[in-house]
Amino acid sequence: MNNKPDKILFWGCFIALITTSYAFISRIILCTGPQFATEFGLDKVSVGELVGAGIWPFGVSIIIFSLFIDRIGYKIAMLFSFASYLVYIVLAFAAYSAVHGVTGDALVAAQKHGYQLLYWGSIILGLGNGSVEAYINPIVTTMFSSEKSKWLNRLHAGWPSGLVLGGLCTIALAANTDWRLTLGLILVPAFAFFFILVGKQFPKSEREQAGVGYVAMLKELGAFGALVGFGLVFAQLGQVFGWSNAVVWGLTGAVVLTFAIVTKSFGRLLLAFLIIIMIPQATTELGTDGWITSLMASPMQAAGHNPAWVLVYTSAIMVILRFCAGPLIHKLSPLGLLAGCSTLAAIGLFALSKTASAGIFTIFAAATLYGVGKTFFWPTILGLTSEQCPKGGALTLNAIGGIGMLSVGILGAPFIGYLQESSATQQLAASNPALYQTVTVEKNYLLGKYQAIDPVKSAAVTDATATTAITNATTTGQFSALGKMALFPLFMLACYLALLAYFKSRGGYKPVQLAAKSE
Repeated sequence: MNNKPDKILFWGCFIALITTSYAFISRIILCTGPQFATEFGLDKVSVGELVGAGIWPFGVSIIIFSLFIDRIGYKIAMLFSFASYLVYIVLAFAAYSAVHGVTGDALVAAQKHGYQLLYWGSIILGLGNGSVEAYINPIVTTMFSSEKSKWLNRLHAGWPSGLVLGGLCTIALAANTDWRLTLGLILVPAFAFFFILVGKQFPKSEREQAGVGYVAMLKELGAFGALVGFGLVFAQLGQVFGWSNAVVWGLTGAVVLTFAIVTKSFGRLLLAFLIIIMIPQATTELGTDGWITSLMASPMQAAGHNPAWVLVYTSAIMVILRFCAGPLIHKLSPLGLLAGCSTLAAIGLFALSKTASAGIFTIFAAATLYGVGKTFFWPTILGLTSEQCPKGGALTLNAIGGIGMLSVGILGAPFIGYLQESSATQQLAASNPALYQTVTVEKNYLLGKYQAIDPVKSAAVTDATATTAITNATTTGQFSALGKMALFPLFMLACYLALLAYFKSRGGYKPVQLAAKSE
């Protein structure tokens, strides 16, 4: 099944992925920096929810498109993604107009309206980003069916490439209060991939070429995959539309029951295990990336540098190393590479948690460990899934990514915000109980209630000692959260070591090959 690779098609997919990550980082830096928090009156968890709004639809879109993308064609998904970027820019520009020039009592209402425009624009953006993943991954695994992990790593070098470009543009425009230009630059790669891909002929999927039927594809995911994937989909939609838990569980149960009846399959046990691993793995990479600029603001600004440089630097590492993944995969196998990366990511996150008052060299030394560690996570687990579950086609390949994105959007990003707020309020309660009572407020998110430092109340504090206490508590919360995040890659390491032992007992790691259907 060796399709002749179309390198122009590959590079069009590569640029499409650059578009998704440019949108990700430019929005993230504005969300987690002071600009959006000040203009729209947001606390850490509200910021996390806005960050998540651009991530969880990514997962919804991947999973939904993957169910029928082979039937509608990859080009339809590409056109949908391009249209989503256009709509996102329109809504983001409208959010800017909603709050600028508004003062006094009308400002609160304007901030709420602007936040809603940003929130829904982020959802549409996430849907477009997910549709990009839904078509580029199966295209590349089909064209390079004998070297999937290698070429998926090369394809996904597009993600950190967009992070670098977006980060550099955002840093260069940091002094410009009109952030519409920062976000609007997404249209440059968007139009580029549109004009490259709109006239191209897309290949038939590997699954279809092998004659694997639709039900056989669904069996690979099975009832367990449907439970996790669609459970996360309906949980998030329930949050957005205010559904009760009964509705969420009812819809999830209906989908799982349908899968069970149609497929009569729990799903591949290996795939089920990979799904479990993907949740902390996606949070380790994307969840941390979403917060890293804000988390590193204090020491980086003390050293006289924009905190976005940390994310730009780690992303540049990823670009270089992902193009060099082939020899490492050949030497270590995908599982060995993932185990090594988990180790480095845990060490790197723990090291970053100790840089609150560190110099620039120490910060970037810790960031190097984290950057190398996270480099191969996403494309290699996709390659592992495709190599071991090829009958699942676009569905299993993209479901694993969709579940990762959903878990970050629903749980990961808000949970990291919760870790920061809970640590900060605990620190403030211990150091200044009276101030704690004055500036904190009780709020709710998916996992329950929490105490947060209210940005409006804290901004009203004029006493220098109290202001210092709030700043110290916030910094403590940020770096405590980074240290706790190291537990996720440690869990992943244990899982990958278990899989290495399993494959060793079966004679070593070998990809599963599908034979092309005879004509």
